[in-house]
Amino acid sequence: MTLPALAARHAWHGAINPLHSTVYFSPDYFKELAALGIDDPNAANLAGRAAAMGPVGPGVVAATFYNYRYDHLARHLPAVWDTVSPEQVIAARYRAADSTLRRLLGDETVESPELAEAAELALRATEGCTRHARTLYAAHADLPVPEQPHLRLWYATTLLREHRGDGHLAALLIVGLDPVEALVSHGATGKGMTSKWVKATRGWDQSDLDAATERLRARGALDAAGELTGEGKALRERLETETDRLDAAPYEHLGAEGLARLAELGGGFVLKAVAAGAFPADLRGKG
Repeated sequence: MTLPALAARHAWHGAINPLHSTVYFSPDYFKELAALGIDDPNAANLAGRAAAMGPVGPGVVAATFYNYRYDHLARHLPAVWDTVSPEQVIAARYRAADSTLRRLLGDETVESPELAEAAELALRATEGCTRHARTLYAAHADLPVPEQPHLRLWYATTLLREHRGDGHLAALLIVGLDPVEALVSHGATGKGMTSKWVKATRGWDQSDLDAATERLRARGALDAAGELTGEGKALRERLETETDRLDAAPYEHLGAEGLARLAELGGGFVLKAVAAGAFPADLRGKG
């Protein structure tokens, strides 16, 4: 690694992933999918993230999304493709990204040279990504690059998000966290989704979360109160460090100066989006 320690991780968490994720919580996206006949928010979310892979079923999505309950996926997939095609969903996501970014950031920011600069920096970083063993990244990388700068930026953050995510799944297997244990241990850091959102979007019920908590306690990763122990904190750090290693290539390709500038610009856009209400107030935290 030639980059400053944790620079890529901080940029991804603070400037890249949140910008991409605005669409997952955007009313604009759900309106677009409802207009196509998909009015169930879970079906809409699953279709949106899976569409680049084609009309896939629950098995493929369980493998590539990792932390969703299978029967939750099977309620919506592959049935959603009887109503809407993957191509229609991809087009709807871009329309939603356009309206969402304009609403959260404002037209002046969307059309600014700084946003165009961030888009080109993010796209340059994607040149260092690799397709092998990166299913979601590879599927999205086959889509054409949009022409408008704000959509180019959203497309690039999508690639960077899925590239790191694909590597993160490998890291989860290496450290031995199953889908529910991954969610529960992340929640215990205070940075993951609350149990309300885990149950609503991933399909798990309280008994699943309780069982995963007991497994983590037996492993020594959680204490009696459900807080991370020293061993649990070390486990989560090992997971992130392994993810960093697997995701280093795009940021090494961009270089320290480019990464710092992308983090500066993207971080500013994220702060503006958050201030404009991009995410639910109860999305993250313990509990």
